[in-house]
Amino acid sequence: MANDISTMDIKEIIRLLPHRYPFLLVDRVLEGEKGKSMVGLKNVSMNEPFFQGHFPSEPIMPGVLILEGMAQVGGLLAFYSLPEMIGDKLIYFAGIDKVRFRLPVVPGDQLIYEMEVIKHKGKIWKMAGTAKVEGKVAAEAEFMAAFV
Repeated sequence: MANDISTMDIKEIIRLLPHRYPFLLVDRVLEGEKGKSMVGLKNVSMNEPFFQGHFPSEPIMPGVLILEGMAQVGGLLAFYSLPEMIGDKLIYFAGIDKVRFRLPVVPGDQLIYEMEVIKHKGKIWKMAGTAKVEGKVAAEAEFMAAFV
């Protein structure tokens, strides 16, 4: 992957995405290429509010939040690729397909989100993504999103 982006810190992520704590699920972007792909990172801590109830005796990150983190990296990729949308538009989920959960994500894990553009036409984006822990796929899906 050509490194259009060598890294993106939390300040830049907050500039691009409307999400805030406790719903911002990306800590850093590691690399990316405009209009093509992006890799993001989430450090999973026992301090996450969802672990209080999911599950107290066996803390596991909810799958829907893993997917949300992947979608946020997809949103970052779309905003980075079309900077004229920043501050003017939001990007919304339009669909999600081929979801598979492969292994649990627990406190202490570091999630690596990898998103790749399948197709982009106008305001509509279709992306494929994986969330990995130590190189193993924890979740995968295809996402559709639209600027609104």
